Amino acid sequence: MIIPYSGEKIASSNDLKICYDTFGEDTNPPILLIMGLGEQMITWEEEFCKEIASHSYFVIRFDNRDVGLSTKFDDSPVPDIFAMMQGEQVEVSYQLIDMAKDSIGLLDALNIRSAHICGVSMGGMIAQTIAIEFPDRIRSLISIMSSTGNPDLPLSTPEASAALMTPPEPERAARIEQGVEMWRIFDGGTLPFDEIAIRNRLARSYDRSFYPQGTVRQLAAIFTSGSRTEALKSINIPSLVIHGDVDPLVPIEGGRDTANSIPGAKFVSVDGMGHNISPTLAPQIISEILNHIKLA
Repeated sequence: MIIPYSGEKIASSNDLKICYDTFGEDTNPPILLIMGLGEQMITWEEEFCKEIASHSYFVIRFDNRDVGLSTKFDDSPVPDIFAMMQGEQVEVSYQLIDMAKDSIGLLDALNIRSAHICGVSMGGMIAQTIAIEFPDRIRSLISIMSSTGNPDLPLSTPEASAALMTPPEPERAARIEQGVEMWRIFDGGTLPFDEIAIRNRLARSYDRSFYPQGTVRQLAAIFTSGSRTEALKSINIPSLVIHGDVDPLVPIEGGRDTANSIPGAKFVSVDGMGHNISPTLAPQIISEILNHIKLA
């Protein structure tokens, strides 16, 4: 089956330029994919998007602000994350609500009134925020390897936290090697680690846009956006929460808290999954997504 592909395009959204592309016919029900912290839209692998589109859906992926080919906040300060973690007041450029508005603006630009919205990690937090703040724009919610912002939940493992907070190497080869080891930790250590796939993704991402300061601003947005636990109780849309049982970066309790906070949400624990949708696990994740949006 030949899946129509738009190529990369730029849309005006929320006074920003957002880079996006689409898979499938635009007359099909839309599903918006929102990526996580510091990751570009190409982290949603093409085969993943095409497989969903092949089931008669219109798949949209995009670069969040401050990453990839979307608007960068070059004139904004890079927050001191360590000071923030110590409770100090730190200037931030935006929060998750602003990133949620970027998603809504992209839907507006595409003349889409409502969509199924699927986010991973930070993208799941943005998707949850959309469900809370813009319930009429979301047909169903899929939150993957994400959390509620509840400060009482378990933290990342020391190894995962150290990998996340280590400044990225600026030189291409060194950055790829550093990234491979970071994702090896994030992957959870249970299933075989697909180093070739990760290495290829890191190389493509570096060549497309290496912009680590944007990741720091996104991380500050997560830290300063507060807990969504109470607000999630107001959601009245079909919701699916997927989480890996060996996730070292966002422990599975974050997924359980999300599902427990949303009335009627379905929770799926994926055996052996860390903080990564590996090629091995992609078919299972896609199946769960398709089953969910088919019934929504």
